[in-house]
Amino acid sequence: MPMQRAKRPFSGETLQLTLMRVLRPLVKLALASGLSFPSFASLLKRLYVDVAERDFALADKAQTDSRISLLTGVHRKDVSRLRDEPLSETTLPAAVSQTGRIIAKWIADPLYCNEDGSPRVLPRTLQGEGPSFERLVAEITKDVHPRAVLDEWVDRGIVSVDAQDMVRLDLASIVPNADDEARRHYFTRNLHDHALAAVSNVINDVAPHLERAVHYDRISADLAARLDVIAREETMAMLLRLNKIAHQLVQEDPGGGSRWIAGGYVLTETVETSPLPRSGTTEAKQ
Repeated sequence: MPMQRAKRPFSGETLQLTLMRVLRPLVKLALASGLSFPSFASLLKRLYVDVAERDFALADKAQTDSRISLLTGVHRKDVSRLRDEPLSETTLPAAVSQTGRIIAKWIADPLYCNEDGSPRVLPRTLQGEGPSFERLVAEITKDVHPRAVLDEWVDRGIVSVDAQDMVRLDLASIVPNADDEARRHYFTRNLHDHALAAVSNVINDVAPHLERAVHYDRISADLAARLDVIAREETMAMLLRLNKIAHQLVQEDPGGGSRWIAGGYVLTETVETSPLPRSGTTEAKQ
């Protein structure tokens, strides 16, 4: 769908300064992963062509190589060649998707979670109609035996099993101890969605997405650590509540082509600063 463009959100010089800050963590990731500048530049060239083709087309007109070249500054011959090279999107691995659906039900379905959305400790097996880990897994998939899921999760530190054969979910370990494929997927999806929301808010006259942050600068390391713990707890509690609400509502939803995501992040960083007064801000990006 062609994007409707009104004003330019940044001047060229201001945007360059902005991108230097925004791209710095990605350059750090590229260097840590062994991706050279020529490879990174080649990737950017391909993305310039793809975004121009998808998001900057004129209504009722075919997007031509010449127009993409004019928009991007990429030579027309390169545009023609790059448009023939398909771009692959990362998709959620089946095993990761299955794990996510089981956990989402565990922390949302009243049968398996407490009132606050925290997961109940479940018996591994149970005769009758009560909750159990085997029943939970069976309600999501018939393709994998619950014992195989349990063994995998114990190995990855997602759950633990006590002497009474009770299974406990460790929410704090779900993403940090996930396999590399899962962590890469969630990194890509979450960073893309946050950036997309922020960019949409900047290029539209009325910001369509909620994007807020609270930040305090020039505080002590002890206070920063204390706030970090509190923020993690509050954010997790919020996400648990939202997951429970969404899980309940989706049961009666007819389905469609929309998607919804809500998230949060907590960052504590030590930086060299000049001796200025401490400050706190509730930030709204529009």
